[in-house]
Amino acid sequence: MDRVTDVPENLAPSAVRDRANDYDSFAEAYSAENENSLVNAYYERPAMLALTGDVAGRRILDAGCGSGPLSAALRDRGALVTGIDASAGMLALARRRLGDDVALHVVDLSDRLPFADGAFDDVVASLVLHYLEDWGPTLAELRRVLRPGGRLIASVEHPFVAYTFQDPRPDYFATTSYTFDWTFNGQSVPMRFWRKPIHAMTDAFTTAGFRLSAISEPQPDPAARELFPDDFHDLSTKTCFLFFVVEVPPSATGSDG
Repeated sequence: MDRVTDVPENLAPSAVRDRANDYDSFAEAYSAENENSLVNAYYERPAMLALTGDVAGRRILDAGCGSGPLSAALRDRGALVTGIDASAGMLALARRRLGDDVALHVVDLSDRLPFADGAFDDVVASLVLHYLEDWGPTLAELRRVLRPGGRLIASVEHPFVAYTFQDPRPDYFATTSYTFDWTFNGQSVPMRFWRKPIHAMTDAFTTAGFRLSAISEPQPDPAARELFPDDFHDLSTKTCFLFFVVEVPPSATGSDG
């Protein structure tokens, strides 16, 4: 990642806003990178699967499923998976991967979800919440579609990483957006994420009615040591992503929102 720039939303040039995060324009390249990369295939996905545990028979919503690698892994472990993503291009790749085994829907996480209250046992949100300035409406919807006792397992960019991209560092306690050029598979694309302090993240979960169960900073899969000898040490000794498991209290009705 390079050329990182703070861009408050109300001051961001319209061209940056329009082009950033346009997954339809680089779906194939991103999916190819994600498939076997160190941080995705040997760190983030294994960590998400470890946190979900035994999923056989569980109804799981993959929120921001992309081209479907996590959905496929959950399906192969016996889960009944539904995938949603804002990018039709990414979902086309997911359909190619998953066939008809997984229901897929083009859905923006800023909108109301097309599912009944309590429709799912778990929601997985893999590296998606940091695209949102305000987590509140999205978390309220995710809570609504979870049954009482259901879980949300989420990964986000670690705030310690997000706040050290540039010098001087931004205000840690402020919620700010930043843009950068993301280069993979020889393609460079503009991205925009939102960073916020850890307490703002946990507050957002509890305000939405979740109960915090776990915060995790896992290690990469040991198998990556031989495959990525130059990068494994850095990933195993520095922050990268932050993982949360939050639960809907068993007595909750699941009808909020």
